[in-house]
Amino acid sequence: MARSILERRLVDVSERLKRLRVELGVTEEQLAFLQDEAEDARLRALMAETPLADAEARDAHRHAEALGRHRDALVLSIAELGREQDSLLDRMAAELSAN
Repeated sequence: MARSILERRLVDVSERLKRLRVELGVTEEQLAFLQDEAEDARLRALMAETPLADAEARDAHRHAEALGRHRDALVLSIAELGREQDSLLDRMAAELSAN
């Protein structure tokens, strides 16, 4: 693969990694908030013992779980891009040492 193509792909992967890491940071902050809200809703439901409070607690828990799955997907994407970046760097290093 031509060096310029490798460089462009490396820049692209690097930019995508930066965006995903920023998104992961925001998602983790939001997740912490939603988990706290879900726990508060669960405690309110225990105290209130009403169907409405139970429904609110379940809803808050589902939202926190969904955001947790999103965070997990971001972590996997970041890991995959990291491996791709390493591979591209290895290929560039191999090409440079061959020249």
